[in-house]
Amino acid sequence: MLYAIISEDVNASLELRKQTRPAHLARLQQLKDDGRLVLAGPHPAIDTPNPGDAGFTGSLVVAEFDSLYAAQQWADADPYIEAGVYAKVLVKPFNRVLP
Repeated sequence: MLYAIISEDVNASLELRKQTRPAHLARLQQLKDDGRLVLAGPHPAIDTPNPGDAGFTGSLVVAEFDSLYAAQQWADADPYIEAGVYAKVLVKPFNRVLP
């Protein structure tokens, strides 16, 4: 089943994001390589794809997992959590309708 992992950053997370990004992306790449990643990306803090110093307010990952528990376990192991980038993370089942 698909699950949405909706993360919210702490304030002023940009430097922590930059430092931890390679490890974070490596985990996403593994999901992609396994054919389980639907989409992933950050939420810019301002209305532009490249927010510069304004940074990001969180992230969204939609991916396939065997269960809600497995999705939560994967989300809990994100390097951004250990680095203090994320203030909170919500994992919810997701039904893809389109496309």
